[in-house]
Formats: sequence, structure tokens, C-alpha cells
Amino acid sequence: MRHRKKITGLVLALALATLALDTSGPPGGSGPARPAVLGGPTGPDRYAAAAGPGVFDGRAFDTCLTPSADTMRRWLDSPYRAVGVYYAGRGRACQDQPQLSRAWLSAVDEMGWGVLPVYVGSQSPCVRAENKQHVRIGSEPGPQGTREGHDAVLRAAALGIGPDSPLYLDMEAYAYQNGKCATATLAFVRAWSREVRSHGYVPGFYSSADSGVAHLESARRAGVDDLPSIMWFARWNNRPDLYGEQGLPWYAWHPERRIHQYAGNVTERYGGRTLQIDRNLVHAPVALLE
Repeated sequence: MRHRKKITGLVLALALATLALDTSGPPGGSGPARPAVLGGPTGPDRYAAAAGPGVFDGRAFDTCLTPSADTMRRWLDSPYRAVGVYYAGRGRACQDQPQLSRAWLSAVDEMGWGVLPVYVGSQSPCVRAENKQHVRIGSEPGPQGTREGHDAVLRAAALGIGPDSPLYLDMEAYAYQNGKCATATLAFVRAWSREVRSHGYVPGFYSSADSGVAHLESARRAGVDDLPSIMWFARWNNRPDLYGEQGLPWYAWHPERRIHQYAGNVTERYGGRTLQIDRNLVHAPVALLE
């Protein structure tokens, strides 16, 4: 749902005052209600314009290794209708993706699956995971973010993922309270987002609710520009809720710009095929194929 109304200065001032008072959740509770957003990129969430067409509203899973097209067909028996795909980036745990191709994307698209393209690039200098220490951001985070943003676009285009599609930057948990580290990480994320956006794609961001997400929400409150347009927050509490996350006021990254990863490393079986997955609730853009 997108609202593109022209609002007078008086109404806008009153609306912003209301937003400042309400940080708990959307009207009607913390479920998937979609209250209006004011002003698009010049309003209270000014850096993040409406995300574009191809919005998916429902359950999704992501898994390290892209499943075969046959497995995806069998998993139509599941409650999921979108899938996160780790399509590129030097930080991917599963670098070899033999199933992932233009043909695979076309096949799952025809089955009715939405695709969430995930780019796992360089990680924060203070990343916590030991298996990501070798891919930390270097001494020039801005230029490095620009280079990797360009790589994200090129790799997406090579798979037939077209402009107006989201590209989700995966930034694993890091010690964002470390000032020097936080500055470098934010410079990288902003440069990555600028580059992705400059090519007509929609930059998204995945991280832990208690680290990267909290860091970017702090930056948003401080008025920082060039932040990602979509927020994918990991809070493994087994309670799927797009607007109930304590650290995110409901009007931030809204509407149609949130994903909650609510469970991880769970095993499920449908159609005779078993996968280890993370579970997600989505109201956000998915890939548009060329």
C-alpha cells in the first residue's frame, strides 16, 4: 500500500507530532496492520522511498545452499511462498551454488515463489562470528562498500534479477557499541546502499536486532542519509511479528519494508524433502526477473 498524497505544512506538522508520541506499534496492535506513511523520502523516514513493485506478504524461508527446482516444487506443500537466496558476496558460507542460475530463478518464479536475493559481502571489523573474521571490512570502508555494491548489482543482473528488485546486504552480528568499528561499518553500509540505489535497485539490510539493526535505527534517529530502504531483522523468539520489535518504532522502515527472521537452524520436511532453514515473516519486495 503506497500513499502519495500532498500534505499541507499544518497537517504534516501535526502528523509528525503524533509519530513522535507513538513508538510502540501500528494502530490496532503489533500485527501486520499497514498505517499510512507521510511524505515518502522527505517525511519522517526520508531516506527510504517506497520500495517499488513486487511486494510479498507472507512466510519465507532461507537456507545456505539453494535447493534444486524439484525440491522447490515439492515444498509448495509448505506454508512458505518466498525463499532467501545467497546469490553473491565474498562472505557467503556456501560459496558454491550449483543450483542457482537464470533457469532456476525462472522455474521457481513460474511456480509462484518470491525470491529474496541476499548478498553476503565484507563484514564489520568487530564481527562476532569466528567464521567471518577473514572477510572483515578493510581500511577504506567507503570505497570498499561502493565496490561491493557494484558487484552486488552486476551479479544480480547476471542472474536476470532486474532493476527495482531488492538486494539484501547480510551483515552478521557485531559490537556496534565500539565507536571506531561502528563508524567504519556504517560508512561501508551507506556506500553499498548508495551504489545499489544508483543502479535502480533497492538496498536492503539484514542483521541481528540487537546489533546491526539497533545500529542503523540509531543512525536513522540521528538523521543519517543513504541508509538501506528495507530492514530484515533477526530476532529468534519464535514469535513472527513485523511491528512488535522493541527497538524499531512502527513508522521506521514502513510500509512494505520489513522482514522478521523469527527462528533459525530448524529442520522441516515437505514433499519428501528435508531442509535446514531459517523462518521469516515478510512484507517487503522480492526480485523482479528480466
